[in-house]
Amino acid sequence: MRFLRTYTRVLQLLGNDLRIAAMLGGANVVLAGLHFIDPLLFGRVIDLLTRSPDMPRAALWQEAISLLGLWAAVGIGGIAANIAVALQAERLAHRNRITAMARYYAHVLAMPLSFHGDTHSGRLVKMMISGTEALFGLWLTFFREHMATFVATLVLLPMTLFLNWKLAVALIVLVVLFCTLTVLVIRHTEAGQRQVESHNNNLAGTAQDALANVVLVQSFTRLGAEARLFGDIANQVIAHQFPVLNWWAVVNVLTRAASTVTVMAIVITGTVLHVNGEASVGEIVGFMGVATMLIGRLEAAVSFASRAVFLRPQLDDFLAVLDAETTVQEKKGATELTAPHGEVRFEKVSFSYPGGTPVLADVSFQARPGTTVALVGQTGAGKTTAMSLLQRLWDPSSGHISIDGQDLRDVTLDSLRRAVGVVFQDSMLFNRSIRDNLRMGRPDATDEELERACRMAEAHDFITRQPLGYDTMIGERGASLSGGQRQRLAIARALLKGPPILILDEATSALDAATEARVARALAVLMRGRTTFIIAHRLSTVRNADEILVFDAGKIVEQGTFDSLLAAGGHFAELVHTQLAGTAVKTAE
Repeated sequence: MRFLRTYTRVLQLLGNDLRIAAMLGGANVVLAGLHFIDPLLFGRVIDLLTRSPDMPRAALWQEAISLLGLWAAVGIGGIAANIAVALQAERLAHRNRITAMARYYAHVLAMPLSFHGDTHSGRLVKMMISGTEALFGLWLTFFREHMATFVATLVLLPMTLFLNWKLAVALIVLVVLFCTLTVLVIRHTEAGQRQVESHNNNLAGTAQDALANVVLVQSFTRLGAEARLFGDIANQVIAHQFPVLNWWAVVNVLTRAASTVTVMAIVITGTVLHVNGEASVGEIVGFMGVATMLIGRLEAAVSFASRAVFLRPQLDDFLAVLDAETTVQEKKGATELTAPHGEVRFEKVSFSYPGGTPVLADVSFQARPGTTVALVGQTGAGKTTAMSLLQRLWDPSSGHISIDGQDLRDVTLDSLRRAVGVVFQDSMLFNRSIRDNLRMGRPDATDEELERACRMAEAHDFITRQPLGYDTMIGERGASLSGGQRQRLAIARALLKGPPILILDEATSALDAATEARVARALAVLMRGRTTFIIAHRLSTVRNADEILVFDAGKIVEQGTFDSLLAAGGHFAELVHTQLAGTAVKTAE
């Protein structure tokens, strides 16, 4: 039942093309009927030839022309139906493969961080490619070839009883044997094939990890170790794949042996019937043609079933991702966020990661429009989580977050994220041109607006020195640029987007002092007139913040200006003195 459920979903994915699929089904019924008629007409011709010595020449030619004309019409009809089925099946399979891939891609991109944290990107890409290739192959071969087999088996096989029930018995026994053997092997091998696909996914994940961290692999002389790890997983794939292959090899041998025995049984039975005057030579030849056609199709069906077993784990993985539900649901009837001021409120916000301990507990604060609010505290104190909730990458376990009086749960995700700009510690650039990277937040920006944003971010000069200027490709994650250049591009990107609320997540912590000074000037331009949140570990970077929120164990334990918190001699003052002591030690060294 699980097997059938998977392939029912495969058909359901055709969506709007289900009508075309139904038309292909009708065409396959016609094809099966024409294929059934073809050998019967051949048998009639054989009978005519055996009676020809006793027939008048005119009557012989008249009957021969009628039979041959009908046979030609059947043949032409079969060719036309085959062409129509092949063309439509190809188009249906190609069109829906791309549609399924686009649907999967859009769905995965929209999934929250909880999903991406649990699923490796290499596995997701592998599932997308292998899943859509499996769908394409199944749709194509089923509608182009194997649907006619199932129609012939279910509809036309019983009709052989009306031709000659004694001959039909041997054929029906063969079909029952085929189906029983196939079902048994499917049940026996599907668990093994699931393990094979799991190891294949591990292969993809391992390769993605190594390629994404190739510098680390080379620096730590991990070439041999990574190759051995990959080889070990590949050996696991082979170890689990071979038993499955062995079972299907046995099926192929047994089905061919059974088909040979069946043909011999039909020949022997037909000979006995002919000797006893119960069947003509033409009837036997026609029945043999029907039987041979069905046997050939059944062997192809077994091959199709084995392929379906091999592909099912890939399809299950693909469908499981499509069925995964986001933990951040957009409310039905959500409205567009309007944030002319950028006032942010957290009201008794608590949050726990799924299955984890509480990260935030009763966090409340207000960020007034146009002010700068710094979030400081030890690693794991909840600063980044709070800003993730502001972007609605997660939803609070309790409490409310609002922008200009609008609860984040009541507005559309797109409008919320357009209103919030982020500059990360890692600038997160695509392997595309500088121009394309800058337009991420605002695709309709003009070249003049692009250049103005880059000048404000102190990025225009280094961009014009690139080989192709703004059209220069910058490599994966901006590998061809320095850290400072990447950060200035990220700042220009945020400037171009022009959001009323800004989050700076350790935006300068990975830079040297000289580069940090240039980036800081660009950030000052970016922050002007915007409600800005700064997540920082280096407390010297938040000296000019309008308000500082001190986080500890998921709670705000202090808040105020830099000077007032330092004078209070509390948690913040302790953090400052700890950092100053560390700086003094480094200077002494």
